[in-house]
Amino acid sequence: MYKLSALVAAALAAAIAGPVLANEGSVPKGIPHYDHVFVIMMENHTYEQVVGNPTFPFLNSLISNNRLNIGTNYYAIGHPSLTNYLEIVGGSNFGVRSDNPPDWHDLNCRTNLETGLPNADISTLNGEAPVPVDKSPVICPISGTGRDATTPAIDTWNEINPPVFNFLAEIDGVRSVPASSDISGKTIADQLVEVGLTWKSYQENLPVTGADNINDSNGTATQLTTYDPTEPLSPTNLPPLTSSALLHAYAVKHDPFAYFRSVQDGSLPGSSLANIRPFDGTRGLYADLATGHVPAFSYIVPNQCDDQHGQNNADAFCQEDQGVTVTIGATAYTGNTFGTQAGLNPGLSLQADTTLDRIVSAIHASPVWSVGSSAIVIVWDESDYSGVASALAAGTLYPIQLQNRVPLTVEPNNRELGVQSQQFYDSFSLLKSLEGAFGLRCLNHACDAGVAVMSDLFGST
Repeated sequence: MYKLSALVAAALAAAIAGPVLANEGSVPKGIPHYDHVFVIMMENHTYEQVVGNPTFPFLNSLISNNRLNIGTNYYAIGHPSLTNYLEIVGGSNFGVRSDNPPDWHDLNCRTNLETGLPNADISTLNGEAPVPVDKSPVICPISGTGRDATTPAIDTWNEINPPVFNFLAEIDGVRSVPASSDISGKTIADQLVEVGLTWKSYQENLPVTGADNINDSNGTATQLTTYDPTEPLSPTNLPPLTSSALLHAYAVKHDPFAYFRSVQDGSLPGSSLANIRPFDGTRGLYADLATGHVPAFSYIVPNQCDDQHGQNNADAFCQEDQGVTVTIGATAYTGNTFGTQAGLNPGLSLQADTTLDRIVSAIHASPVWSVGSSAIVIVWDESDYSGVASALAAGTLYPIQLQNRVPLTVEPNNRELGVQSQQFYDSFSLLKSLEGAFGLRCLNHACDAGVAVMSDLFGST
């Protein structure tokens, strides 16, 4: 870990106590005002694997019956999951190209923005990184300003799966995102509370005790739960029942706001770890929807059995996609998917679709849906990591099913429906559109030239 002196740490803590305006541009134009936006995050599948998939009957019925708008040319920026979640809520990877958990409440570490070193997923399989990286297993709480990590057109070392997938398209195999040295360590959550608006991150299977210090949980036990047979039973001393492996239903890598110092420390009024709530229980997703007491911005994340991610220590309907077998030389490699519906776990897909049905139906039934302007966004975070074994010629677009193209739908409650947009959009476009809907300034890469707002999907002004 990189450490700061106590004096520097104190100065940094004082600096983040007030609003940070670095790399905030003008308020995006072309998006109408919205009172409430619900963003539902799904996981790890391409457009081709979801749209037209018979095991997604609910979502595809909405598409085919023109009951929502869909972006047919929407792209995630990079890999892995956490990187994409950060980009959607903050317009940057903040120097994070890994799924590592937070370094909770550490005031002495140096952020990746400050060091300029990306925190990357390095394994002995992939070999040493060709660039200097931060190999810490935890992420310093994001704050301040500095340099984020470049998103190359093609990943050749970080998230690849040799020898089957040695080259992975980050966007489409041609586009890239250069690093910026003027990144602000803040998110749309900070922006909302600065103008008096509200937000919540609803996380399925988050423990009722809250998000603080929790990296993984099945809703009851967490990574902090241990068992000592010499000690009395307690909520943190529980014996394993049928397996010693914890089902990672809730995963902090899908809870991006928990990585920011302002949220961990509650330095901005109205924005803290208390804004992160489970689906059930008091002030949870379904309770809030039933009363209509929902925030302006609701970030909704199903658990890893319900978001199409999968967990291989769960039941068959939560198993990760079984994939297909690829033989290279004399060796067979199993579990590979190639951006199509071949090798998908139909139970996992149906469970994700059923979850969408449950959440969307609850939003539609909420008193808030019939008053004012609201929209539901459903988006997948990234593709399924399908790549190629041999390099393509420089500047060559990857086959469409191997690109980082993912489904995105928008359902406004009082705007045109049935729009199928072919406009190129990405995660930064989504953030910029959300900011336009709430009258907020664009943030970080959402301000980059060429980042378009989704006027055709959200409705134009």
